[in-house]
Amino acid sequence: MRFVDEYRDAGKARVLASRIAALCEPGRRYRLMEVCGGHTHTIYKHGIEDHLPEAIQLVHGPGCPVCVIPMGRVDDAIAIAGQPDVIMTSFGDMMRVPGGQGSFFDAKAAGADIRMVYSPLDALKIARANPDRRVVFMGIGFETTAPSTAMTVLRAAADGVDNFSVFCNHVMIIPAIKAILDSPDLRLDGFLGPGHVSTVIGCGPYEFIARDYGRPLVCAGFEPLDILASVHMLLRQLAEGRAEVENQYARVVPWEGNQTALRVIGEVMEPRPYFEWRGLGFISHSALRMRDAYARFDAERVFDLPGVRVADPKACQCGEVLKGVLKPWECKVFGTACTPETPIGTCMVSSEGACAAYYNFGRFSRERAREASGT
Repeated sequence: MRFVDEYRDAGKARVLASRIAALCEPGRRYRLMEVCGGHTHTIYKHGIEDHLPEAIQLVHGPGCPVCVIPMGRVDDAIAIAGQPDVIMTSFGDMMRVPGGQGSFFDAKAAGADIRMVYSPLDALKIARANPDRRVVFMGIGFETTAPSTAMTVLRAAADGVDNFSVFCNHVMIIPAIKAILDSPDLRLDGFLGPGHVSTVIGCGPYEFIARDYGRPLVCAGFEPLDILASVHMLLRQLAEGRAEVENQYARVVPWEGNQTALRVIGEVMEPRPYFEWRGLGFISHSALRMRDAYARFDAERVFDLPGVRVADPKACQCGEVLKGVLKPWECKVFGTACTPETPIGTCMVSSEGACAAYYNFGRFSRERAREASGT
């Protein structure tokens, strides 16, 4: 298959692995963060770490949009769903995310009308079909999904569908990366930039990472050879003493991004003064909200919300996993009390979560590592 098969060639993977190993300085250790949860799943599904020298450690970042939603926002959404004549709509990966008052599935079982949709346009279709009900779309995701939400709001406004609104939880990747770089808990040598987000925002917004923090970043694709090629590009920059933004995923990511998508986001939404991220706390100007011109489509203004901040369960260490401080298997409840079937934290719920990746794929990597070391 075009752009798949040729990026899974084992022979080329071995060549790239040898080139990466040749660039490693003796005695030096490298910590590279893959920001996107999609990269984490590729790494563990295909055993990418088995191809890398022990000197290179891949660290997971906060690039899973479901994982960073705080429990209080889930409770707010459930409160909306529990009001009379409301139909709450959501992507499927939000349905099991735990809040302080349970999950969407729990609320649905208790009688709330909560429906899974594949796009916000599906939610708008439900609103048209139910003019006597108030239909809310749970908007989540980074800049990748924000354009489709914004376009749906514009369509609702043009068609006069006034019983439709959005509970906006769209977040932005750049402030999150900056918060990680400013954190004293973590030392990083470089970044694998998120491929999906970069198709919208482009590569330019990452230049502050190289300019102000002296760290290289490579926008990376999602196939095994994409990851290995991106690691090679990072190691080459570090070996040459450079810190630049490079684009490995040029077949998909334009350097300047998608200007039409950015324009639509800017028309409908604006940055919030601050937003709470699970595990990272409050980050200024890190999320989007509806502009005043579209207030009638803003669920936060249409409905009264509890707005209560809910602390994460004490046993859950998703915050440390999201910041790359802990590996998922180092969490006290990983694989025991917390599994994809019985998740305690969001990193185990989402299909892009690091804990889910480790649970589904990572243990096989650890088994191979133990076999190779004879332990």
